[in-house]
Parts: sequence; structure tokens; C-alpha cells
Amino acid sequence: MVVDAPETKIVDTFRIACDGGGEALGHPKVWLQIPTDRGWVECPYCDCKIIHRDFEAELTQ
Repeated sequence: MVVDAPETKIVDTFRIACDGGGEALGHPKVWLQIPTDRGWVECPYCDCKIIHRDFEAELTQ
């Protein structure tokens, strides 16, 4: 069985909301804080990896 990789989003702010998208198929909205030293955070519901634009080049290679 092959499992698709979680979605990756590039954002411009260090505080971001995730609701899983898909309206009724999503999850409760959660606010996530991207650590300024790491540059990314993972949503605890949908495993989406959210990367701040300043870290995009080094984290998406």
C-alpha cells in the first residue's frame, strides 16, 4: 500500500491557521506558530507541513 506524502504549504507569516481545507472534509481550525529558528511546523490533524517563505529554499530541496 502506497501512502501519499502530506501536503506542503509555503506561507509568509510565522502564525498560521490550518483547517485541513475541503470545508466539511477538513478538521477543526487550529492556530500554529512556526518556530523562527526552524522555519516550519506540522499540523497535528492533517500532517500538512507549513514552511515559512524565508526557509523555502533550504527545506524544499
